[in-house]
Amino acid sequence: MIAGLCLPVAAAAQGNSIVYRCPGPPVLYTDALSAKEAQDKGCRTIEGAPITVVQTSRPKAAPAPANAAPSSAASRPGDTRIDPAQQKSRDTDARRILEAELRKEEERLQALQKEYNGGEPERRGDERNYQRYIDRVAEMKASISRKESDIAAIKRELSKLGS
Repeated sequence: MIAGLCLPVAAAAQGNSIVYRCPGPPVLYTDALSAKEAQDKGCRTIEGAPITVVQTSRPKAAPAPANAAPSSAASRPGDTRIDPAQQKSRDTDARRILEAELRKEEERLQALQKEYNGGEPERRGDERNYQRYIDRVAEMKASISRKESDIAAIKRELSKLGS
């Protein structure tokens, strides 16, 4: 039995048997059912319709050219490692960058919360229409929510680096 969305049975192309099209995701084309089984499953016979057999092959990975530079992971032997002092320096730099980013995001969050004023920011002169005010308040609330999730993500990254 061959199943597929658009791959009918090859034997039917030869005209040796009845091919059934069975409903459902994915649509099943088969010649391995009896007439009773096909009727029970709600399958229809395919008669008079041309049957196309589509055979696919997976693309082969292209071999790397002989003159190409090998990747950095492949060029290093297994026993070559990064110097622990250099790795510690990298980790320290990453931690410093993340902490600076965290401080900056927390300052932005505080500014947003101050402007938000607990859900009642001051109305601006261009907000004579109350709907504009409501839209701005909703936008501010969404911005605060995004900042909080950004801060949580930075804290997760910092926790991954350890102490």
